[in-house]
Amino acid sequence: MKYMQVETTGDGIMAVTIDCPKSRVNKVSSGLLGEISDLLDKIEKDVTLKGLVILSAKDDNFVVGADVDELSAMKKKEEVITYISKAHEVLARIEALPIPVVSVIHGNCLGGGLELTLVTDYRMASNSTKTVMGLPEVQLGLIPAAGGTQRLPRLIGLANALPLMLTGGNVRPKKALRLGLIDEIVMPFGMREAALKKAAELASNMGMVKAKKRSLKDAVINTLLEKTPQGRNIVFSKARAQVMRQTQGLYPAALAIISSVEFGLKHGVERGLKNDIRIFADLVMDGKSKALRSLFEGMTALKKNPLEKKVRPVEKMAVIGCGLMGHGIASVSTSLCDTILMKDVSLDAAAAGMKEISKGLAKRAKSGAIAPFDADAQYGKLVPCNDYSLFSKCGLVVEAVFEDIDLKRKILSEVEAVTDQDTIFASNTSALPISHIALGCKRPENVIGMHYFSPVPKMPLLEIITTEATADWVEATALEFGIRQGKTCIVVKDGPGFYTTRILVPLLNESMALVEEGADAKEIDTAMKLFGYPVGPITLVDELGIDVAAHVARGEIKKLFEARGLKASDGYTRLFEQGYKGRKNKKGFYLYDAPKKKGMFSFGRKNGGRPINTHVYDILGGERKSFDRGEIQDRLSLAMINEAVLCLQEGILSCARDGDIGAVFGLGFPPFTGGPFRYVDSVGAAAVVDRMKRLEETRGALYRPAELLVEMASKGKKFREKL
Repeated sequence: MKYMQVETTGDGIMAVTIDCPKSRVNKVSSGLLGEISDLLDKIEKDVTLKGLVILSAKDDNFVVGADVDELSAMKKKEEVITYISKAHEVLARIEALPIPVVSVIHGNCLGGGLELTLVTDYRMASNSTKTVMGLPEVQLGLIPAAGGTQRLPRLIGLANALPLMLTGGNVRPKKALRLGLIDEIVMPFGMREAALKKAAELASNMGMVKAKKRSLKDAVINTLLEKTPQGRNIVFSKARAQVMRQTQGLYPAALAIISSVEFGLKHGVERGLKNDIRIFADLVMDGKSKALRSLFEGMTALKKNPLEKKVRPVEKMAVIGCGLMGHGIASVSTSLCDTILMKDVSLDAAAAGMKEISKGLAKRAKSGAIAPFDADAQYGKLVPCNDYSLFSKCGLVVEAVFEDIDLKRKILSEVEAVTDQDTIFASNTSALPISHIALGCKRPENVIGMHYFSPVPKMPLLEIITTEATADWVEATALEFGIRQGKTCIVVKDGPGFYTTRILVPLLNESMALVEEGADAKEIDTAMKLFGYPVGPITLVDELGIDVAAHVARGEIKKLFEARGLKASDGYTRLFEQGYKGRKNKKGFYLYDAPKKKGMFSFGRKNGGRPINTHVYDILGGERKSFDRGEIQDRLSLAMINEAVLCLQEGILSCARDGDIGAVFGLGFPPFTGGPFRYVDSVGAAAVVDRMKRLEETRGALYRPAELLVEMASKGKKFREKL
């Protein structure tokens, strides 16, 4: 067999080990489904078989879900229907087997992989930090269509199942056991033997599995909310309201999941499954799902380092500056190095950063993401210091101090004095050109930019900035280190603001211009959330810091825009001079003393409806007046999109894919569009140019379309041909 290995024990238990060839992971492909179907033909006829065990040969995954590449290659809805119908048929046959079926979960068990386990009689999972379970289809604009929407609510209850499907989040073994998603947790070693024994035990007991008792809380919820039509209506109504608050209705898959579950509970599993086939096929063909899948494909491609042969090991690293960014960078590196030096102006400052890392490690250990022993071991790698005496033999030094070029140059000079040609110096800067930081240094070839996003442990993007002098092994090593940190890395060329900050500045500048013209700050945020941004630009400035926005507005990037005849607003500077820093000092565009509220479902952070701090209008001037929502959306989105095209035109970006990934995962450009370049492709470059020229007439040079954009429009070409 190509996709599986099959072995039958002497007492009649068949072990089927899934092992998709030429792949690090097991995917539910048409090939795998066909092979399982052929095997079921034999199993159904074999009266000597007493039980079946399903395992994986992969080191860190059971089955990770559908083959996204195969799905994306399907051009017709009928192809999708054939594919998902085959999956339904295979799973139904496994579910109907007269012998007990045991699934053995180790590593990632996601999407179709979890749906496979739902048709088995007994699920055991390894007590491993690698093991997670989930239904992430909503993140690809899809529903869990291989039975997840129908079987999961019936297994663990509606109130437990909906949040899992609507967030696409993962659960670890201990929580999965509490929910009733699995039946047993076992040690990773000896899982096969334990599963074979369990299958034999179930066979001797006529395949009976004891029903797990639900907790009192779940029992009450089940009785009041899930067992009556009125109760279920309350659950579905609350779920829809929460999804609308979080997504503005822009993500059809989330609402489709709710409708699918509701339909199945009303009409039964069989009709529910048939309904899912139709919904799934429609969503696969939908442009939003295609865009989300393109992001997934881009992220997958960026996990590979094209320069891996030039990578040098980093056994010892140092982080200079142990504040929010510094200790965040160290926290995602503790599993990668033998030693991490935590340097700050004082040992107390370094210790404060280490304390935050300790909290993070403890939280991860409690969740099961790492073992308690590993948390202690990783914390033990941290060494506080207030000088450079221990910096010898450092493979990587990451500087994470304030955005002051003189300070960064001074630190670079000090590091070069105590290290040699094998040490990489990386600056975590959001806007200062790396070549300017490296000006006059001894080893410019060793200098690179590593722009992390805050908070570092949660934000997925890392922007790596190379200069003309950066050595290829330095780029290769920094890229490999970022990938191993779990980041999605894009490599861009040096320049003021690089890529992400550079395309953010026009959007923030126009946001301020709108406020100065009389627009209500909340109206601006609402407009951009309805366009698809997870947070509005005014909220974003408060989160980033008004002080940071003012600093960037005065820096090198200002010269870049002024050279093009663009005038930057001084609004952020005026606010900063009046003591406004945003959320960090609770003095920003919004008021931050209102208490937070939590609903029954926890699908994400609520906007909370914070009131505007109207004192900002006293500083910025002007009476408030209403603006057309479309005008706000065009002015802000097109300013960012055009700047992204200019970055590609100037060679800051190497490809449109990286521009899309950077804008979505670094700045929150609407994910369902696939990014600024894919957005242009879907709307049409000609239409975008036309909208920009109309804005240029009233708003000036900021909206002068990039030459590359005009060229794409005139030739009818796309930035990303595969749509």
